[in-house]
Amino acid sequence: MISDPSPGDYLGNVTFTVLDVETTGLSAASGHRICEVALLRLRGSKVLDSFESLVDPQRSISPGASAVNRLTDFHLNGQPLFSQVAERVQALLEGSVLVAHNAAFDLSFLAGEWRRLRWPPRLGFTVDTLLLARRLYAFRHNNLAEVARSLRVRIDREHRAMGDAWTTLRVLQAMLADLNRQGSVTLGNLLDAQGGNVLWPEPPSLTLPPPLETALGDGRRLWLRYRNQQGQVSERWVEPLDVTGDGRTLYLAAYCLEQAEQRTFRLDRILAMRLDDAEDELS
Repeated sequence: MISDPSPGDYLGNVTFTVLDVETTGLSAASGHRICEVALLRLRGSKVLDSFESLVDPQRSISPGASAVNRLTDFHLNGQPLFSQVAERVQALLEGSVLVAHNAAFDLSFLAGEWRRLRWPPRLGFTVDTLLLARRLYAFRHNNLAEVARSLRVRIDREHRAMGDAWTTLRVLQAMLADLNRQGSVTLGNLLDAQGGNVLWPEPPSLTLPPPLETALGDGRRLWLRYRNQQGQVSERWVEPLDVTGDGRTLYLAAYCLEQAEQRTFRLDRILAMRLDDAEDELS
């Protein structure tokens, strides 16, 4: 059993795992998914382990995301599902401090995958090099590439998971060296420097229709009658994956059996639903 880091640990003795994900879109709350993941596990200046994989997100990648990361549905179809690489990801995170640039973004997508797997939330410390850049420096811009240039560290392939993970690792090491010169030598000092720990996002507190709650809990199929944004009504069988939302609008992420890919449905546009062996429907 690997022991968890403690705020009193000296930074040179702390194991960090740098994470970067590429995604099908900007919002995990609206059903977008991880399509590439990379992790680098290190202690001091030594990289202990690494992992990278494309991921089949079971949905189409948005044009905006594809324009940035240059990934297409052709690249992603047939790649491992996140569930097939999840244990490897979890193992690399175990007993370490997670590090990411704009960690809230990466954590929102990772938390979504954890919920789909019915895994409990990850407890632990997270370091965000974006927060550190904003609080410790006065860079003109704080995106990863500009921070790296300002700190004079090498930039690997941009907007791909492993390239950005290596760039984030070098940014972290430069920041740790600066903090060490200022007398900040423990994990607690590092967390204080960024304004506190970055917390794993809490799932929304929801009251769901009973058929949907049962389908999510038991892995059951669900029949939907749905009205889309254009007012067209369709019927389909789905395998519910997750329910997310931004506090105003709730979304059901589900694998559509007819289209053979993940789709996102606004809950307020679902006209009726029933479980795979239920006689009664909710309408």
